[in-house]
Amino acid sequence: MGAVNEKPRTEKKSAYRPVVPAVDQACRILFCLSKNDHQKMGLTDICKEVAISKSKGFSILNTFLGFGLVEKDRQTKTYALGSGLLSLSRQFLNNLSYPQVVAPFLQQLAIETNGTALFGFIDGDYLLIIGKHEGNQNIGFTVRQGHRFHLTLGAHGKAIAAFLPEGERERILKKKKAHFYLDPARLDPERLREELSTCRQQGFAQDPGEITPGVNVISSPLFSHQDKLIGCLIVMGTFQEDKIQEYGPKLALLARQISVKLGANVDRLYLCDSVSAKED
Repeated sequence: MGAVNEKPRTEKKSAYRPVVPAVDQACRILFCLSKNDHQKMGLTDICKEVAISKSKGFSILNTFLGFGLVEKDRQTKTYALGSGLLSLSRQFLNNLSYPQVVAPFLQQLAIETNGTALFGFIDGDYLLIIGKHEGNQNIGFTVRQGHRFHLTLGAHGKAIAAFLPEGERERILKKKKAHFYLDPARLDPERLREELSTCRQQGFAQDPGEITPGVNVISSPLFSHQDKLIGCLIVMGTFQEDKIQEYGPKLALLARQISVKLGANVDRLYLCDSVSAKED
């Protein structure tokens, strides 16, 4: 008898996903409520947004009510996030370490730009350096942790001022000692306003060697929970000036990713395409 040609067996990929549907739906309801600008939503709108039946949505929301995770307005029959979430978020926020969150991003920036990457934290009228990573550059820049820069100095000053509330920004711009261009006497209000507007569009500010000749600096703002402006990312180095437009969007995207990790709703903060790329 001739040999029987058997077809090679192909292993089927398992369609199993280690997800509990009810928990998945419950989580999506919470995120749905968190993203709603009007704070309160009716059962029909919630279920339509999450794509579940009203009976299932009602059961999940009723369970959340028991834990204080949502609140219900009995008159309007609408739901909003509840105070029970505060104890959960407080535990997370109390253990949140800004430098620890930012550290891997600083390393990535330093490697990709071959510059010095810094994390500056707003401390009154100064920017306090609380994180750094130095790239493999021919001419290095050593900025010690704990060093303080004036809040309005150069690129980081522009990045911070650009994203301040308008009233606070105007107060800073009217100060006699603003160091955006190092020497307050060099301040050109019209030019500065244009740069701040550009920063809000691009997500980063720049100093092409004006503060320190031969040293280019770019900076992007950082936000934490409740969309609070807490500081900025900075990259400085002897890279060519034309690299600013290559490194700037990369810096802005990483600043956005860090802000998300720190609890900010970046969709409300950034205006441009350069920082809205899909995150990993």
